Amino acid sequence: MKQILINSFFILFLFQLGVAQNIKGKIIDSATGESIPYANIKVNESENLVSNGEGYFTLSENNSKDETLITVSYLGYVNQQLTVAELKRLDYSIKLAPGVFQLNDVAVSNIKPNPYEIMANVKANLSRNYTTGEKGSKEMFFYRTSNYFNPSIIDVEINKSTGFSKQALLKVNNDLQGFSKKLISHPPLSFTDILCNYYSVKTKKADKFVFTSKLAVLKATVLKNEGESTSLDDLEKTAMNMMLQHLDSTKYYRAKSGLFGSRDTISLRKDFNKKKNKGIDIEIDSQLTATKSNLSSFMYQTNLLNNKKFDFIQKPELYDYTFEGTTYTNENEFAYVLTFKPRKSKAMYVGKLYISETDYAILRTDYVLDNGEKVHNFNMKFLLGIKVSENVSKGSIIYKKRTEDDSYYMQYAAIEKGNYFYLNRPVKFIELTSSEKDVLELDLKIEANTSSKTEFLNMSRTTIAEGAIDKIKETDFKFTTIKSYDPKIWKDYNAIEPLQEMKQFKAIN
Repeated sequence: MKQILINSFFILFLFQLGVAQNIKGKIIDSATGESIPYANIKVNESENLVSNGEGYFTLSENNSKDETLITVSYLGYVNQQLTVAELKRLDYSIKLAPGVFQLNDVAVSNIKPNPYEIMANVKANLSRNYTTGEKGSKEMFFYRTSNYFNPSIIDVEINKSTGFSKQALLKVNNDLQGFSKKLISHPPLSFTDILCNYYSVKTKKADKFVFTSKLAVLKATVLKNEGESTSLDDLEKTAMNMMLQHLDSTKYYRAKSGLFGSRDTISLRKDFNKKKNKGIDIEIDSQLTATKSNLSSFMYQTNLLNNKKFDFIQKPELYDYTFEGTTYTNENEFAYVLTFKPRKSKAMYVGKLYISETDYAILRTDYVLDNGEKVHNFNMKFLLGIKVSENVSKGSIIYKKRTEDDSYYMQYAAIEKGNYFYLNRPVKFIELTSSEKDVLELDLKIEANTSSKTEFLNMSRTTIAEGAIDKIKETDFKFTTIKSYDPKIWKDYNAIEPLQEMKQFKAIN
């Protein structure tokens, strides 16, 4: 009897464990077997998810019951609706059938559309399709950022420091070399995940529109190296510690690099820096303020009306367009499929557009820099020892129609940026006295690539009254630092399934 009870308890435990597990699935092309990234997954007709860059998605524990209904859609493919029970029978793999058609294959017209006429209509309707209405909204955002710093050269050597012996300088230089080697062998890498409710409304006051937003963070995690490991924070702290060792924190300085000098006064005095920030209504140490600022900046940069980067939409005269066919949208309407490439030297991107046949709204855009193109490039490497170029710019953005006014909002975005920089300069910090005196002199040489990836998902959206937004009280928050990715952290929430690089990352103790 005792053994039976033990076995029964064990079976019950395994059953409960199985029930509590998050459901993970993958979306693939039924014809090629390739994974489908950024497919939309609607859960119980209320909450939106998106498959990650490898085609995977994860349901929260609350949405892992057999009767949970999921609807999978992707522009260019036929929609598919199934329950979690059916997903299990399919071995957690959903195969979508391609659904792109030539226009003469469907009962619309046998005349092939002119892609330049389509783009002219897109441009003419941009303001109408992407201008935010005046109704308040509550939206749930999931926001992930991945930051990379990959140095190939870091060489910092102090040549002169007033008041320090040669032996002391030798020790400091050895410490700096050790730190540089550590940065190169273990490049800094960090991942942040934020789940939040975002409240916003646009109101008209004195013939001007005023935008108000409130942010409530539900969960926030950061995965990065800490302690003895290297990170961008470590680099900044080490540089500051180096300055504190060699500069008098009670005095004032200016910086000079080669023939160039800074007119700004530099000081490590706390009261001086407070004076510089006086009158600026910013909570420097507030995570909430920084997060709101980052979100606002990201949404501004991905707005088709604001960012000049989207010249393949705003200035179609710079590009060549090819009509590829039509497809069904999530709402079973038609969408044109166009590809584009540079026609004139000012154009930089190649990619694909999905455009609504009814109102000429951009439903999705995929873009990447053409071979050899750079967003910005400053090369004075041999004359000034400086070279900076933004050589990575790519993204996929999906838009969805608002129900209240038929305008469009960003439902999902995956944006990647990258820069190369080279700096080889002598630097001096000079004390400001009646007779200027060199205090610290060093040679600085750095060559590195930096990059960032940002994923944004609008998981749900509802309209609310302006008065309800006024009552929302914002509170600051702190990131939960984790040493390795743990899916249990997000078991109560739907979130974007991380890529393998994030899953495999483990902090160095």
